[in-house]
Amino acid sequence: MKHFIHKITPRISRHNLLLVAACMWLFAGGMLLWRSCTYFEPVSGWPWLLILSFTGGLLFFRGMFLRISNKHINRIREMKNERPCLFSFFNLRSYGIMAVMISGGVGLRTSHLIALPYLSLFYLFMSIPLLLSAVRFVKAWLIY
Repeated sequence: MKHFIHKITPRISRHNLLLVAACMWLFAGGMLLWRSCTYFEPVSGWPWLLILSFTGGLLFFRGMFLRISNKHINRIREMKNERPCLFSFFNLRSYGIMAVMISGGVGLRTSHLIALPYLSLFYLFMSIPLLLSAVRFVKAWLIY
């Protein structure tokens, strides 16, 4: 059974796994940016709120996502298997965090606890570090 599972597991080179990871980060960041633009409506003080969301996203990237993306890039580069599983761009813990964040975003949107114009600012805040992480993965793929 183990041989069968190993045989049907989709595999990709470590080099191209970096590109797959970049595409996933780009998809997530792009989706949040799209939702942010869709839900945005000018509210009181909106220019400052946009600047605050964008700046906060940059700081969040610098303080957290830069370290996370570096950790995943290094983990992929140091994999022993030259052709790892296509889905191994994240480790199990990161898949769990992703599931919690997606559930939280859907929960916030469907619960209407936060008005959509303000939720759009949060989506902008979160899209910035995701998109910048995608750039980091593309860079790692190019210089691999």
